Amino acid sequence: MGDYIVRASAADCKVLAMAASTRETVEEARKAHNSSPVVTAALGRLLTAGAMMSASLKGEKELLTLRINSSGPMGGMIVTGDSKGNVKGYAFHPKAIVPANEKGKLDVARVVGKGRLLVIKDLGLKEPYVGQTELVSGEIAEDLTYYFAASEQIPSSVGLGVLMEKNNTVRQAGGFFIQLMPFTEERIIEKIEDSLSKIPSVTELLDEGKSPEQMLSLFLGDLGLCITDRLPLQWHCSCSIEKIEKAIASIGKKEIEEMIEEGKPVEVTCHFCNKNYSIEVEKLRDLLKR
Repeated sequence: MGDYIVRASAADCKVLAMAASTRETVEEARKAHNSSPVVTAALGRLLTAGAMMSASLKGEKELLTLRINSSGPMGGMIVTGDSKGNVKGYAFHPKAIVPANEKGKLDVARVVGKGRLLVIKDLGLKEPYVGQTELVSGEIAEDLTYYFAASEQIPSSVGLGVLMEKNNTVRQAGGFFIQLMPFTEERIIEKIEDSLSKIPSVTELLDEGKSPEQMLSLFLGDLGLCITDRLPLQWHCSCSIEKIEKAIASIGKKEIEEMIEEGKPVEVTCHFCNKNYSIEVEKLRDLLKR
């Protein structure tokens, strides 16, 4: 079964939730960037979060971007997704490596470091909405939990995880969001907190074979959980030779003339998928005529 997101509600719609399985998507990112295990874990968490948050967009052309600017060896990350389940992303330094943490696990917090999280929503208006908060831990899930509370005033619980194989492929990846609507009763909040405190990590649940639906059932099954829909998701980059040519055409006549004078093809690499494009001199002349 491929990657997908489920959306759900509980407690008479006082609680909204999402859960996702993203192993194939994160593996595609790893292959595209040949990233180190710890960077794959960090980027995979942000890809999972970006996929779930993008699923809430309404319009076909709306986009959501998560950007982390940070001081760690990885330097930062960018993830972009749309309402159709397409997501892509990259780390600034994909081969960064740090020692394991005291528990012997991949130290995502250390490779990310301190910095800021930006959430950018392009809703087709004149200016995109931009919300930002400080990173509170660099673990991504805790940072997003803080973002929702501080920037959007939505009490939330976020769980994200990526489990790697010894050969550096992705064994499991996924996550969940649980968000409380205004005026949710204290008894409901306490029940959710109690359930969350007893549940293993996201990667443990996925490695046990739990589906996104079953994960949500563990948290919200006693609160009238209702799965509202299911959305397939995938790693997808929309770059193309046409877009590259359009970008080159936009830089100006003088710059294109200088490229032609060099007499060599222009090599362009997409940051998101690492695909290489070569624009021949003759094509540059055509762009100049336009």
